[in-house]
Amino acid sequence: MKEKAGSKSKKPRPAKGRARGGRSASGKSRPPADGLWLYGRHAVAAALANPERKVKRVVATKNAAGWLADHGASETVLARLEDLKPDAIDKLLHEGAVHQGLAALVEELPRARLKDVCAPADITAPVLILDQITDPQNIGALFRAAAAFGARAVIVQERRTPPLSGALAKAAAGAVETMPCVQAVNIARALEALQNLGYHCAGLAGEAEAEITEFSDAPLALVMGAEGAGLRQLVAATCNKLYRIPISSGVESLNVSNAAAVSLYEVMRRKKP
Repeated sequence: MKEKAGSKSKKPRPAKGRARGGRSASGKSRPPADGLWLYGRHAVAAALANPERKVKRVVATKNAAGWLADHGASETVLARLEDLKPDAIDKLLHEGAVHQGLAALVEELPRARLKDVCAPADITAPVLILDQITDPQNIGALFRAAAAFGARAVIVQERRTPPLSGALAKAAAGAVETMPCVQAVNIARALEALQNLGYHCAGLAGEAEAEITEFSDAPLALVMGAEGAGLRQLVAATCNKLYRIPISSGVESLNVSNAAAVSLYEVMRRKKP
């Protein structure tokens, strides 16, 4: 299975700028060589508010600059905005990017270490593990669900996970800035490390006999597999137990981000005093 309030009476005027980079000689979009592009209002606002995020450049339409001011962006942030038209921002990003008039060129966030963000184990804060999930929209939605339901961290596979930018970051609606992300070389070994810290590794699988209402009372590590393929054999075997979400027989399965949200809610519900 798978912002301090600004003045509304006077909108800020970003500094004039010119669109640079983002297109190859053929005219096709290409990523810049000196950073990652984030786009979308909530994704960029969260990045600007994150002290751990190094922001190199911020481009905005006048409307988006006004939105930032209304949602608490500091004068320092507003002063560095480059004023661009929507079509000029289009040229900086990949084709089809829905930027809402706001984009930022940033550096990757510092890598999180499993033991640093997952220890000591806490029954009120589960860990979410993604096994070979590669779709950016799904991963972004999973980050958003993890943040919404109090997860402690998200663990992804290093080689198969797209950068936490672009459509992924937009779908996460700012959660990539607040949710620690551990990039593991081997998911099965990451599960073993979590078990050594006291976590019960619960794999989500449609064929499981136990339901999520039977989750262990121990600190939980929730393992989600790719849609269709599900959990890989070794990952499933490394889990302490497999669980399923009871759904109508007329529906084969849930989208992986929906399944994670339902499961994380169940963890939160069970841990309430």
